[in-house]
Amino acid sequence: MHFPVTRGLILQRRVGTVKAVDGISFSISPGETLGLVGESGSGKTTTGRAMLQLTQATGGEILFEGQDLVKLSGARLRRMRRNIGMVFQDPYGALNPRATAGDIVGAPLQVHRLHEGKADYRAKVVELFQTVGLNAAMTKRYPHEFSGGQRQRLGVARALAAKPRLIVLDEPVSALDVSIQAQIINLLKDLQAQFRIAYLFIAHDLSVVRHISDRVVVMYLGKIVEISERRELYQNPLHPYTKALLSAAPIPDPIVERKRERIVLQGDIPSPLNPPPGCVFHTRCPIAVPECKTIVPRLKTLGQKHSVACIRVPGYDAAS
Repeated sequence: MHFPVTRGLILQRRVGTVKAVDGISFSISPGETLGLVGESGSGKTTTGRAMLQLTQATGGEILFEGQDLVKLSGARLRRMRRNIGMVFQDPYGALNPRATAGDIVGAPLQVHRLHEGKADYRAKVVELFQTVGLNAAMTKRYPHEFSGGQRQRLGVARALAAKPRLIVLDEPVSALDVSIQAQIINLLKDLQAQFRIAYLFIAHDLSVVRHISDRVVVMYLGKIVEISERRELYQNPLHPYTKALLSAAPIPDPIVERKRERIVLQGDIPSPLNPPPGCVFHTRCPIAVPECKTIVPRLKTLGQKHSVACIRVPGYDAAS
């Protein structure tokens, strides 16, 4: 996902390119939860939006069950989209304030014509409300009459309406209180077990990702730096950026919390308009060497289902 940067009011000319997502590749299996983590500006949300073609990808392929979504448009893309749902980060801004909750949840049923008459439509909307733990009597209410957690349940119900096989969850609990976060996470896990939905769970909080993900992808400045199964990543992180993220996540045990090493990254994430040469992380990396400024590390598998992009990791061969 590359975005052009232009200058000028009338005769606009291109002066640069923002490489929001640059050459990434990963897969999600049916019924799997893939966590996608990284700092703000790493390209997580852009990746999720590209998967639904809410933003047209600059290049590459987005394969869903063998079909390339990048090549679809119009009615063909609309038909494919019913298989992919999305829950947005802000439960306050993602719902139409002028529509009733029932109309919001039932919108996919209307768009994809998944109901037979008014009675069937109302019955399906009520069923969706009950599925996410909301009272059927709430269908006539407006978004401002719901709490933050209830609004996010509405977002989940809307994403479920068309019975998708994949749901992109863009930081679905970051705007909620901790107690409500746990309720939404448990709801998502229950729904996944019930309907065998695959999730792309986008987050910056690694403690949340740990509770729901099967595998985790770590992104930095538009690139993937590490992919691993959840347990392996948390017990044996390889990339220095992943280690820094994990060291910043709080641990409930005060004894362990006092003893563990903290890795404080210096400076801010570079601008994607002018990324550093070589490894994009070398400007903040605590173990960087001169070669990191020239070598662009590729994602390579080291061990079982654990891939990393860092020449400083033992066993990583930059030449191969």
